[in-house]
Formats: sequence, structure tokens, C-alpha cells
Amino acid sequence: MVEREQTKKDIKELAKNDKYSILLPTYNEVENLPIIIWLIVKYMDESELDYEIIVIDDGSPDGTLDMAKQLQNLYGEYKIVLRPREKKLGLGTAYMHGIKHATGNFIVIMDADLSHHPKFIPKMIEQQRYLDLDIISGTRYVKGGGVYGWDFKRKLISRTANFLTQILLRPGASDLTGSFRLYKKDVLENLIQSCVSKGYVFQMEMIIRARQFNYTIGEVPITFVDRVYGESKLGGSEIFQFAKGLLYLFATT
Repeated sequence: MVEREQTKKDIKELAKNDKYSILLPTYNEVENLPIIIWLIVKYMDESELDYEIIVIDDGSPDGTLDMAKQLQNLYGEYKIVLRPREKKLGLGTAYMHGIKHATGNFIVIMDADLSHHPKFIPKMIEQQRYLDLDIISGTRYVKGGGVYGWDFKRKLISRTANFLTQILLRPGASDLTGSFRLYKKDVLENLIQSCVSKGYVFQMEMIIRARQFNYTIGEVPITFVDRVYGESKLGGSEIFQFAKGLLYLFATT
């Protein structure tokens, strides 16, 4: 307990001049959004870190934006920033849209479907500040990390994708398809502008480009939990696009 309190004080001191903009791209997450935002607020407030949550809703028909407006009224416009778009335009453009409105010097990207637990954000911040790294990636594939709630097929797809990527691209990171990361703001801006991929392969290309630019990357073990509400957005077209993107990166990097 004493050690934990000391760690919290250390993080607070190291990050006293920093602000963290947490980007939440959403599409049909009306059930998940109030829970994920409550958890983010809980763990960021406990760590006494300066932050904002930027919700980028892509025209969800299920009322996600209306829920976000209610949450903004509850937590305040300083904490919850709404930057909706009319329709789905791709993950990379969602991040860039969010960055344009971010006032933090660090960006956290994560899923809004409760698969990424906000309790790991302070740990990512701690490692980044201690080592002054450009990127911290939450990884499922090292000791202390894991996946819960996936069937065998989904685990096989993820493991196979990651294995093939490791063999072909040798990226120097253990989890290429994960989307729970902490970036220095200028690093993320540069990476997004350099990426050509969309969809499932986008996160992988971000790490590959980071290696090309000689950015420093750290990893924090995370437990990934499959979504409780809503449907997974991974389908056959995403798998095809991943294979296509992997071959493109192998040929060009």
C-alpha cells in the first residue's frame, strides 16, 4: 500500500506539466460509453493526472452521441469533449480529427467497448515518464497480459496475424494489432500522416512506421476483454484487408 502511494506520487510529480487527451472513436457504443468514461474518470482522478476525453462518434444510429451529451453534462465540457462526424470515415481519420481538437501533449488511444481497461493508463504513463519513450503499447502477448472472452477462432486469427507480422516485418514489439496505446502528440501526428492503411491493419502499420522513424517503444502488459455489449467489428473483409496490408508493408518496408 505504501509502495503504491509512493508510485502515485512519483507519477504525479513526473507528469505535473503534462495533459493527456484520451481519444474514444465510437460507433454504436451507447451501452458501453457511460461505463468506459466512468472508469477513465475514476483511474485518472485517482492518479491526479490532467486529462480530457474526446469522443469522436461517427454517426451512430443507436443514440451514442445523445448519451455522450448526457455524460458531458454530468462530467463537464472540460473533461468530456464531443467532436462527432457524420459517418464512418476510418480509424486513422478519426484519430486525426481528435488530435486537431486535443489540448494535451500526450494522446491515449483506446477502444470504447470495454475491451481496454482504463486501469492500465496510469501504468502506461508511469513507464513513459520514467523512460521518456515516444510510444507505450498495451500488449496482450507478454507475461502478465492476456485475452478473455474470445472463442478459439478469434484467438487463432489474432495469434496468427501477430505471428505472421513478427516473421515478415520484425517490428520490435509484441502486439501489432492492439489499439491501446500512449503517444507523444507530435509522434502520433507524424505516424498517422505517414500511414496508408485503414481498418484492422492500421494499428500494425503505426508500429512499423514508428520503427522506421526510430521512435522508442515501450510495452505494458494488459488484459483484453471481449466486448460485453454490441457486436464485434472484425469480419471477413477486415481479415482480407489485414492480409493485403501485411503483404504491402512487407514489400515496401
